Order: sequence, then structure tokens, then C-alpha cells
Amino acid sequence: MAAQRKTVTLLEVNSTIRNMKLPAKGVLVSRAAEITQELQQGVPKPFKAVISVHFGDGHAMGMKPITFIRQVMAACFYPELLDSEQLPDDVRSRAKIQLQKCDGGSIGSYCDSSGLLHVRQSVSRYIERRDGGVPCDPGDIYITGGAQRALQLVLKMLVHSEGHSKTGVLVPVPSYIRFNNAVEEQGGVMLPYHLSEEQSWELEIEELQRALRTARGQKCSPRVLYVINPGNPTGQVQSRKSIEEVIRFAAEEKLFLMADEVYQDNVFGDDCEFLSYKKVLFEMGPEYFHSVELTSFNSISKGFAGECGFRCGYLEFVNLDPQVRRYAQQVNSVECCPPTPGQIILDTLMNPPLPGEPSYPSFTAERQASLDTLAHNARLAERTLNSVPGISYVPVQAAMYCFPRIHMPSRAVQRAQAQGLAPDLFYCLRLLEETGVAAGPGSDLGQREGTHHIRFCILIPTEKLQVVLSSLKSFHLKFTQEFS
Repeated sequence: MAAQRKTVTLLEVNSTIRNMKLPAKGVLVSRAAEITQELQQGVPKPFKAVISVHFGDGHAMGMKPITFIRQVMAACFYPELLDSEQLPDDVRSRAKIQLQKCDGGSIGSYCDSSGLLHVRQSVSRYIERRDGGVPCDPGDIYITGGAQRALQLVLKMLVHSEGHSKTGVLVPVPSYIRFNNAVEEQGGVMLPYHLSEEQSWELEIEELQRALRTARGQKCSPRVLYVINPGNPTGQVQSRKSIEEVIRFAAEEKLFLMADEVYQDNVFGDDCEFLSYKKVLFEMGPEYFHSVELTSFNSISKGFAGECGFRCGYLEFVNLDPQVRRYAQQVNSVECCPPTPGQIILDTLMNPPLPGEPSYPSFTAERQASLDTLAHNARLAERTLNSVPGISYVPVQAAMYCFPRIHMPSRAVQRAQAQGLAPDLFYCLRLLEETGVAAGPGSDLGQREGTHHIRFCILIPTEKLQVVLSSLKSFHLKFTQEFS
């Protein structure tokens, strides 16, 4: 019997979706899952477990959650705990307030599509404190189901996908892969600008100018400039001078600035300080502060709390035209309301325990322990990787990743190409098979032609990082010898 024709065939799938570039590391993730299953079935391997460091999920790797956050969440999920002396007084009072702000006194209720009002107000006050008193209107804040949803919201509003008006988006290389996917999904044109690895991954204005000149021959209209500060996967922190240069460039070229600042709490480099784009923009004076259009992003997933699974982030618009704001609200209203549990965590992070409150000592100590682990792990990675011939490493100042350059013998590159694999994916697959370490290929994140990198998370317990680094060092020496 002949098979019936399907209602939706491949050719009827949206062409923009069909043409999206999928991450190469999907092959790696699938193989890591298979190896884990093989280990459970007793298949002999030269390692006892897969260590997945290809993505930034500290909790998955054994980092401990912040006690105060989880205690507040526990009481909100199970209100009977509000009367229990097992929880500190400030936890119970905080949970009571959170529940009072929810319809029906339950975190299972819907809220406005822009998020709970009291959470947006908390974010607004936090931004004002962070930026030394720069005003922040809660009406400019949108709470979303993670920073990725916030990025998508803005791109939906800004990106045109047809004709000569097709929107060009200036994107750093290397970059956050899911942002690139979101640009492609909206039908925009990615306009890559390379960060300078030789200058500690600095963002150079000359490179932005080059990318813009190139864009003008691509039948698109450059409208958006995306920056990541602190950097992902590069871990650099922009200086005030660099941010000012980018703002002037955006003003001169009439570009909408999208500042991805989700790693702002993870700065640990000596003499490094996070400065928000909004703060610098304000301090540059009315000429810029009242003209440059900016949106910035933050998340509960990537700071010291690392609460990835609760999916909550926010964006702030600066200088958005009132009529455009109306359409932003329309676009956002199509979305379901952001998850309430994630919003409660966000509110808790915006309003941590104060000195004198019972939870202040433990919260402060646990927060510092997370940041100390990052700093210690970054120094450990630097010492180890710089001792390995054939690996170049730019020390990181912030965020939660290492992005070393792997110098691969030409025979290894040829072998990878013969198998239809990017050279650094070939390297990562071999690393996984021989050591159980699952690191991500730099080809997914972007890199200069002829260079190869890997990315791995360092917000993990130090003892696990030691295994990762030791495995990587011994593997690389063996790999280089095999293909030399």
C-alpha cells in the first residue's frame, strides 16, 4: 500500500527555519548521552563518567544553590512552612510578601505578560543602585522566560526579513550561538565583527567600521549592534573607554544597541570593573543619553546563583520611541507570562538579605564562595593550559568559560575534513571518546578562519575542573603526537 502524502512536507517548512545553521555540538551532545548509557550498561571505558562542560550550568556540575533563595522558594511552593521555625524569620517574611503579590496568594497563578509589577519595581531599584542613581522607570522593564526570550523579543520588533530593507545585525565573533540562531530565525542578516584575540579579545572600532563597510554591499540595512559584556565565550570585560567608543559609533551610524550583560555579577579579574552600557551612556551627557537607543539584558541563570532551570531574565529599554514602545508591548503580550518561580528568584537576587538580618551572613558567604571558585578556577586553568605546548590561552577576567586556542597538526585537520567535520569538533569528539570530557567546539561560536578553539565551563567544583584540565593536557599531547 502506497504511503499517504504528509500534510506538511519538508518543502512546506518555513524556509528561514530550514536554512538555520544548527550547532555542530549537537553531534557531541548526542554522543555524550550514548556514552553515559554505555557506562551504565557496563561497557568498559578509560573513564568512569562523562563530564559535560560544554554549556554553562554550574548546578548540573555540582555547584551548590544559594540557601536563602531555595528557602524562600520552598516556603512559596509549600506555604505551610511559613509557620515553621525551621526557616529563618527573614525567609518567612520574604516568602509571605511574595505570595501576597501573587493572585490568589499562589505562585501557580498567571501574571501580566511583562511580569509581576513588584518584580519590575525591584529590578528598577536594583539598576538605579548598580548605576549610581541613574534613573530607571519600571515601565521600561520587561520580565521574560530567560534572557534568550528577551533577545528574541527585541529582534522580533527590530528585524525585517524582506527585500533591500532586510535588517543587518552586527554580531561579535566569537559570540553567543543562540543569539545568532535568533537572528537567522527572524530572517535578519548577520554582519560579523571579529574581537581581537591578540589584544585579549578587545572590541576594536576599526573592526566595526570594516564590518559596516562590508555590510553595505550585502543588500541589507544595518540597524542593530549586538555586544556582550562581559564576554561569552571570551571572558573579557570592556573598559569605560571601549564602551564610550562603541556608543559614539552607534550614535554616528544610527544603530540600535543591544547590550548582553548577563555575566555582570561574574567579574573576578584584577583591576576589572563591570560598567553597564546605560551608566556610561548617561555619564557621556545629554547629547548621547537622550539619543542613543539601547536595550540591555540580564538573567538569573548566569550570575553567581546559576539558577538556569527556573528560566527568568529581564530587559530594559532606554530611549525607545513611545510609539515603538506600544508595539514592543504588543509583541510581548503575545508571549505567555514569564514563570512566576523564576520571577521570585529574580526578586530575591535584586533584594538580597541586608546586614543584621538572619540570612545575611550565609547569603554573603555563599555568594563570595561562588565568585572565589570562579577566580580560583580561572587561575588554575591559566597555569595548566599555558604549560601545554600547542594550546594558547587568553586569561579570562569574567563570565564562566575558558576559550583556549588549539593548534592542530595539518594531518588532524585533513582527517577531520575527510570525515566532514569541523576540525575542532573532530578534536572534541576524540577528547570525549578518550577522556569522557565533553567540551564545545569553537566553530559553533565563530572564530577567525584557520584558527580552532574549544569552550568549557569553569563554574564547576574545583576538583572536577582539575580532572578536566588534566584530561585535556594528556589528551592534547597524545593527539599532537599521533598526527604530527
